[in-house]
Amino acid sequence: MQRLTILGSTGSIGQSTLDVVRRNSHRYQVFALVAGRNLDLLIEQIREFAPQVAVVARPEDVAVLAQRLKSAGIPAPDLRSGSASYTEVCTCAETDFVMSAIVGVAGMEATYEAIRHRKRIGLANKETLVAGGSLVMAAVQEYGVDLLPVDSEHNGAHQCLRAGRRDEVTKLILTASGGPFRKTPVEDFIHVTPEQALNHPTWKMGARITIDCATLMNKGFEVIEACWLFGFPTSQVEVVVHPQSTVHAMVEYNDGSVIAQVCATDMRMPIQYALTYPERSEAPVPRLDWAQARTWEFHAPDWEKFPLLRLAYQAQNTGGTATCTLNAADEIAVEAFLGNRISFPGIAEVVEETLERVPVSPVHSIAALLETDRQAREVARQVARERSGSRVVA
Repeated sequence: MQRLTILGSTGSIGQSTLDVVRRNSHRYQVFALVAGRNLDLLIEQIREFAPQVAVVARPEDVAVLAQRLKSAGIPAPDLRSGSASYTEVCTCAETDFVMSAIVGVAGMEATYEAIRHRKRIGLANKETLVAGGSLVMAAVQEYGVDLLPVDSEHNGAHQCLRAGRRDEVTKLILTASGGPFRKTPVEDFIHVTPEQALNHPTWKMGARITIDCATLMNKGFEVIEACWLFGFPTSQVEVVVHPQSTVHAMVEYNDGSVIAQVCATDMRMPIQYALTYPERSEAPVPRLDWAQARTWEFHAPDWEKFPLLRLAYQAQNTGGTATCTLNAADEIAVEAFLGNRISFPGIAEVVEETLERVPVSPVHSIAALLETDRQAREVARQVARERSGSRVVA
């Protein structure tokens, strides 16, 4: 039986992971749940899955959680808090598999240390590879760890790449839904509101990743991740817009054959694949009905409308800490947009200006990356303040 630590148990990936565990209780046992501030949901998860350890972000929430568990008559696990505890539960002997699903750089250090302790990793945290890809993948190679991508596109690519040898591959193709503004004229972007941008046509996700999908920044991050995960240069990673979101990735081989991975748009599919790899288990969701008529569309992305995709390619080609700066600047810019302080096009403007202002350095350590992240956020906040007067409301 595999013992799991779930970083981000109350988020969408964490909840989907626990549903897979629920359906396969004979195979998996939850050792540790790591959550943020959603104590209501965490309490219900503790009630159902009885972990040995539960970790919250803030020290002051430990006492609150303990009291609430006592009042509810739920046996309390070992309660801890803070980033050091994230690392402890990911690296201890009781953990076999780490589902890394905390949003932001908070999960990067814990995931990196889990790799160094030879834990199997299900990776749903983009920042781990976007910010620290060179360090993380060097550790994966050194310690011989299985790092299984959980993002549907990378998970699909992982499956497609099993069809042939790496030296037979000519191209990796990642699909993008195109977001809510695929057909919106670029001149109308200045009037886009946060409410409109949060209305994703396919997936239900957290606020930041939903905005990143609307700008195609999320797809830019996935390009960077794919380069690290599979050893591709950016010239071999292509993005196509596929509004139906049924084909998650494709791999083109040197004989012209293209292998596509197709499944329902439900995150439990890639999560279960990561947990059971190299085996395949019974589908956790309804299968596609091939008797039902369907149409699949594929289009090239509009680089003028979505400049953040271009910036992601450029940052990966620049190397060093450029992608760490890219990620930090985007997070701050998205916060500013959601707070109605900058316009929708202003997100890309803040990111580009931050990339120009923050020096690029070689990547030597997690600590150095976290310092770059801190500096980039400071610069991005300043750039956002400078541009706050350009906000146009519809």
